[in-house]
Amino acid sequence: MEMIKGPAVFLAQFMRDEEPFNSIDTIGPYMAELGYRGIQIPGWDERTIDIDQAASSKAYCEDYQGKLREMGLEITEVAGYLAGQVLCMHPAYEILFESFHPPGLKGNALTEWAAGELKKCIQASVNFGVTCVPVLSGAFAWHMVYPWPQRPAGIIEDAFKEQAKRWRPILDLANESGCVLGFELHPGSDVYDGATFEMFLDVTENHPAACINYDPSHFLMQHLDYLEFIKIYGERIKGFHVKDAELQPTGRVGVYGGYQPWECRAGRFRSPGDGQVDFRRVFTLLTEVGYSGWAVLEWECCIKNPRQGAVEGAPFIARHIIETTDVAFDDFAAGNDPKMNQQILGL
Repeated sequence: MEMIKGPAVFLAQFMRDEEPFNSIDTIGPYMAELGYRGIQIPGWDERTIDIDQAASSKAYCEDYQGKLREMGLEITEVAGYLAGQVLCMHPAYEILFESFHPPGLKGNALTEWAAGELKKCIQASVNFGVTCVPVLSGAFAWHMVYPWPQRPAGIIEDAFKEQAKRWRPILDLANESGCVLGFELHPGSDVYDGATFEMFLDVTENHPAACINYDPSHFLMQHLDYLEFIKIYGERIKGFHVKDAELQPTGRVGVYGGYQPWECRAGRFRSPGDGQVDFRRVFTLLTEVGYSGWAVLEWECCIKNPRQGAVEGAPFIARHIIETTDVAFDDFAAGNDPKMNQQILGL
């Protein structure tokens, strides 16, 4: 069995407009000093990367990686979450998601822009020599997740057919480029659990590039068995976010949260080790199914300061990475004598 790599950190939630969080040149050394070996790059954030240059220029990527090596870092993935959310977006969300894309885009122009950004993430990944592009599926049908009024017959099927129509060219490009898309199964997207991932596989003809960025926090808050999930879908897991969560339902709020702010919801994201995710089992099961990618901290705690989250995250991940072995503890008692085996069996 191969080892999981890490610790690594997703930079998106740490980026700010003040140092050391305002550019790759300052946040890189900061994270390296904390013990991180890898960084997941938000492909949309110009403070971390010029995605146009990364997609078109190997020289840019070589210079970029050289700079990271001097810091003691390497790129784990180039993420395309925002473009994925926009690629398949119900028109009702256009105002809410305006900050995810250039101003003034509507309809087909918006879809084409999102597809183009995702293709840039794939091309940049090729130039950097990494193979998984983490994404969100976007949503046409999420507002019908709780079926009241009853969903019209065939409407979910139509939503997934449109998902396939828009994602298939990007999946094909990823596959042709030696990459995969790691769909983070996320509430708010049409592909948010095992059943919906299987529906997506069905409409994309079990596409080999349709894979998973595993994040147990989103499953715990759905009351989904996040450990059994690894056993079922392990061969499709190509990325891993180390993010903790808790679900503490009360007489006032449950899974749906009551429109409350994060700190008042029953389901809340927490810093790793402060929530309810059993990361010992998560790391064990991922190792057993052969996952050898990066363990990437995604920090979204609603209580702790992000600096404390970053400081605590690297040693937490390092403690959980399993150094695999091909030595059995009882090898000393093993034998390899066919005649003796016959005697033991009384034959």
